Amino acid sequence: MKKSLLIASLLAVAALTACSKKEEAPVAPAPVAAPEAAPVVTPAPADAAAAPAAADAAAAASQAASAAADAAAAASTAASAAASK
Repeated sequence: MKKSLLIASLLAVAALTACSKKEEAPVAPAPVAAPEAAPVVTPAPADAAAAPAAADAAAAASQAASAAADAAAAASTAASAAASK
């Protein structure tokens, strides 16, 4: 009895929702204002003493990235070897 009541109520809900569908009026997109031109910012001249420090930092970052890639490759090789055993 409970199953048939549940099925009948679901069918009634489905029929009512199918019959009451109305097409919504299409919503016009909001007008987009033209973007304002961004001011051009010219970088300040770099300090002569900062250039070697920046180069050293870039070299250190490159070495660290290379070491991390080597460590990842070694870990991948070790995981593959462990999985194949």
